[in-house]
Amino acid sequence: MLDNLTQRLSGVIKNLRGQARLTESNIQDALREVRMALLEADVALPVVKDFIAQVKEAALGQEVIGNLNPGQALIGVVHRELTKLMGEHNDALNLATTPPAVILMAGLQGAGKTTTSGKLAKLLREQQKKKVLLVSCDVYRPAAIEQLRTLAQQLEIDFFASDISQKPQDIALAAHDYAKKHYHDVLIVDTAGRLAIDEAMMAEIKQLHAALKPIETLFVVDAMTGQDAVNTAKAFGEALPLTGVILTKLDGDARGGAALSVRQITGKPIKFVGVSEKPNGLEAFHPERMASRVLGMGDVLSLLEEAQRGVDIAEAEKLAKKVQSGKGFDLNDFKMQIVQMRKMGGMSALMDKLPAQLSQAASGAKVDDKQINRIEGIINSMTPLERTKPELIKASRKRRIAMGAGVQVMHVNQLLNQFEQTQKMMKMFSKGGGMAKMMRGMAGKIPGMGR
Repeated sequence: MLDNLTQRLSGVIKNLRGQARLTESNIQDALREVRMALLEADVALPVVKDFIAQVKEAALGQEVIGNLNPGQALIGVVHRELTKLMGEHNDALNLATTPPAVILMAGLQGAGKTTTSGKLAKLLREQQKKKVLLVSCDVYRPAAIEQLRTLAQQLEIDFFASDISQKPQDIALAAHDYAKKHYHDVLIVDTAGRLAIDEAMMAEIKQLHAALKPIETLFVVDAMTGQDAVNTAKAFGEALPLTGVILTKLDGDARGGAALSVRQITGKPIKFVGVSEKPNGLEAFHPERMASRVLGMGDVLSLLEEAQRGVDIAEAEKLAKKVQSGKGFDLNDFKMQIVQMRKMGGMSALMDKLPAQLSQAASGAKVDDKQINRIEGIINSMTPLERTKPELIKASRKRRIAMGAGVQVMHVNQLLNQFEQTQKMMKMFSKGGGMAKMMRGMAGKIPGMGR
């Protein structure tokens, strides 16, 4: 996500070293490069012009103090202005109303409204302890209602049944009545989308809005559509009193310009971003953290929040003691690492939030979350004794384990080699050298990473 923009901006900063202050002459070339980087990332042209003007005004004459060089000073200015551009702070959902609080999901077909509705329901249940009801008012797209029903079952969220023979407004009002009678805190209403904006679509969603009086009307938009995402959001904003935007598919090959443009163009805050297809792949949007990620500083705060939600503290402390002692690290611990990693969104999600320097320490590493699943399957095929004493695993045991896991013997050998390397790293870490030393040896040795 936004990798090209991050690389371009990093290159700009390197060219400003060795000067005493930021002046018009020495930042002119830098700002031209920043402008090109933003345009290549598909940021809307009016937004780019305003942003460059604001950075220039804030940067001119700024003294480069202490150990900072001009590049670092400019990074500080760009970070502040990027944060302002995207909204300065997180705009949380407003659920302060008589239950059920209605959230109306709007957007074009294919933007990910249905899956985002499920993810949002899961997030509200787990993070805010809300009782949530899901309902689909999409009577046009084949199997749309069934898709949301299946998702609700998988996530163990309450679902209000509807039928394509019913009118969307009737479905919505019946669901609202049901939610009220069954003491649901939140009702999330998934609406129909179209391939393009049309009058019938807008008239229908306006009727739904008038009937339900939602406290939140969220526009769901695919970040991979670039500037079109901003234009579509603007059109919906003119038709509906939107309260916020959810950007989906920021984990794809998107250039990411929509994330930097949509707030200023629409005047509506980005409340959430979709960062993976997994059920927990929806995150609250924090402009300052996103600015840090764009500039290669990483997003350590989000990483810590995910760790607090996903990590078993008791197990983590037990593992920490083993790392400190350099003894007793076995395949059970190896598997526990994998499980914790998955809870935090997988290896690719973790790497995305690391500062650029740490990500580069594992340069050449190929992140593969599918490999994590395979490793867990292989370990599950082992006996308790084999997990604690992997040195017992010879040819005949390897064949049995491979057959049980549905893999080849070579995959079992790869796992045992990875485990041995990780064991060595744990010992290295316990003897001193810290995280930097450990990261230098990470590529190809941590589960899910290979050269």
